[in-house]
Amino acid sequence: MADEFTAILSTLGLSSEAFIAILILVLLVIGAVVVVIVSRPVLSIYPYLLPAAKVRARKGRLFDEKQLSEIIEVENSNEFVNYLRGFPDYANHLDNHSLEKSLDIQLAETYDLLSRIAPKDISKSFAALAKNSDIINIKSLLAAKESNLNKDATADLLVPAGSLYHTIEQLVDANTVEDIVAGLDGTEYSSVLEDALNQYNESDLILYLESALDKYYLENLLSATNVPDNDNTLILHSYIGTLVDVANLKLIIRAKADNLNYENLDPHMISRGYQVKDWKLKDLMESENVTSIINGLEGTDYSSILVDSLPVYDETGSVSIFEKALDDYVVKYAESLSVRNPLGIGPIIGYLNGKEKEIKNLKIIARAKREAGFPVSEIQEMLV
Repeated sequence: MADEFTAILSTLGLSSEAFIAILILVLLVIGAVVVVIVSRPVLSIYPYLLPAAKVRARKGRLFDEKQLSEIIEVENSNEFVNYLRGFPDYANHLDNHSLEKSLDIQLAETYDLLSRIAPKDISKSFAALAKNSDIINIKSLLAAKESNLNKDATADLLVPAGSLYHTIEQLVDANTVEDIVAGLDGTEYSSVLEDALNQYNESDLILYLESALDKYYLENLLSATNVPDNDNTLILHSYIGTLVDVANLKLIIRAKADNLNYENLDPHMISRGYQVKDWKLKDLMESENVTSIINGLEGTDYSSILVDSLPVYDETGSVSIFEKALDDYVVKYAESLSVRNPLGIGPIIGYLNGKEKEIKNLKIIARAKREAGFPVSEIQEMLV
């Protein structure tokens, strides 16, 4: 057998040593291919290990249902604040700021944290998300000036967060809305506000400036979200796209309830949604009324949740029932995404969603507790 093997090698013009060298080389190549195949999933998971550990630790500090029930049961705002003082995430801010401002600071810190720890393939999206703090402060500044608040009252509305906080803070003594827009010259928001300034001057409605900021924020968030090329970016793309869908639907429904037409709506719409594509968006804007909008959403996930809310709308005429249904959908959708990739972006989406939900609910409770005897049952219905 050995002689036959040697004869074959001789026929091929190979010595035993050359054959062994070739065999080793082939085995090395096969081994390298196996290592690449096996290590690829590990390499995709590795960047998420530390961020996931950090957000899991913080998610454990979110209020559970029992704690939320205890908060709802407190008698008044003072008891509410005292309860929150038992939790470091809020206690650190309540010593220096109002309840509402403390909640805003905590949410801004969450955005900032995620923008710093997000892995490279999703970091741009979370950096764009963190700009929400700047948007909120600019809106507060504009609203304060529109309401003729003094310098101190205006400064008290600002949240000490965001990359432009110090620039915005210097504008608290601006005399007019136009002065604020001029003071933001050189920032990424300058052209956005300047383009909306004519509509503001013609209508005297600050809504046009706020809507322009909202549109810019979401469009920037979409642009920062990479074209999905793996499970993590696919999940993130669907989440951001859903936020855009919901923002568009809220605006369309409210506008139709106020009898606004296509020309009024179109400039404020955001394209590239997730389930509501551009052609569908156009059809919805051209709908005759709110009921037609809801019917036009057949085939999307939004259809069933909004159809269920139609009887309440028909009875009350308030579109807030649709807005709450959409907010609830975002929370549940984000929860479903958080478990789809537990070794990747899942825990990050889960924590972000959990913190946003917690802040929204705490603000709802805070407003209710300002009114003596506000029914607990009504508070529970209002929660996200």
